[in-house]
Amino acid sequence: MALVEARAWMEVDLKALWANWRFLSARAKGEVIPVLKADAYGHGALPLARFLFQKGARRVAVAAVGEGRALREGGVEGEVLLLGSLHPLEAEEALRWGLTPTLSTLEAAEALAGRARALGLTPRAHLKVDTGMNRVGFPWEEALPALRAVEALGIRVEGVYSHLATAGEDAAFVEVQRRRFQEVRKALGEGYFYHLENSLGLLLHGGENVRVGLALYGLVPGFGLKPILRLLARPTLVKRLKAGDRVGYGGEYVARGGEWLATLPVGYADGLPRGAVAWVRGPSGALCPVAGRISMDQTTVLLPGPVGLEAVFEVLSPDFGPTGLLAWAEARGTIPYEVAVHLSRRLPRFYLYD
Repeated sequence: MALVEARAWMEVDLKALWANWRFLSARAKGEVIPVLKADAYGHGALPLARFLFQKGARRVAVAAVGEGRALREGGVEGEVLLLGSLHPLEAEEALRWGLTPTLSTLEAAEALAGRARALGLTPRAHLKVDTGMNRVGFPWEEALPALRAVEALGIRVEGVYSHLATAGEDAAFVEVQRRRFQEVRKALGEGYFYHLENSLGLLLHGGENVRVGLALYGLVPGFGLKPILRLLARPTLVKRLKAGDRVGYGGEYVARGGEWLATLPVGYADGLPRGAVAWVRGPSGALCPVAGRISMDQTTVLLPGPVGLEAVFEVLSPDFGPTGLLAWAEARGTIPYEVAVHLSRRLPRFYLYD
């Protein structure tokens, strides 16, 4: 779809992505692993994987086997790490697509080894150890016997990792987890790829090999990172309201008379959080207030004056202002991750590098 033919679309700034990547790489002492789960947090996993591998990434990470399969089907040949704890039923598909699974249970390890023997493959995996988050992973105190049991099955364990539970919230517990992970590393010895820190872990505490999601997409303020996504729309109708006209479901906005109103063809089905989007930026850059409720497919905004249907509105801005993704998340009382992953795939995405 040509950009000029779209009535609503998203733009992903690859130059800003690359700047974020360089910034994070300079802070890490080792490798930076881009986390592309949930369609790269709504930004589009396949184009970003292609771009980042081209720029020198050694591997990327996703959560589910289906996400890894989609990258392989899209031609991505580099290493794809599955962060989600492998279920025994997924072992064969992970092997067939050349994905590197995470093992948190001996049941999954046995299934992986068994299916690998049947397929004539050498299984590879990363071992997850639980240092305090209590979701998945072998208990950190049992890391060495777990490693020995997994390797005894013929699985080549290439990496060992854990996940920080309180980065940005409880620095003391971050240090507890880091000490536990260092004890794991001491027990297991060198020769494995160890990784622990996430975005906030790296930014606030430093780190060696790190996995970055939120920071890669520029969604952490205060460090010089830049958001890389914006959502644009052209109005499908512009009109002047009469006094007493009511707008949208429930008629919550009642016109005083004389206001100009634009209907934009995006709504909560496209990822706009209902009740949390207060403003969009008009063609001149001025803030235009949302009038009435956001509908599934449409949003109405007040204008300072009439505009043509060719005008472009910035619904989501690549910044930390009132039309940015963080403002949406704060108004919704949630985290940026949740808002980003609900951005709809029905909106075309254009990847720009200029």
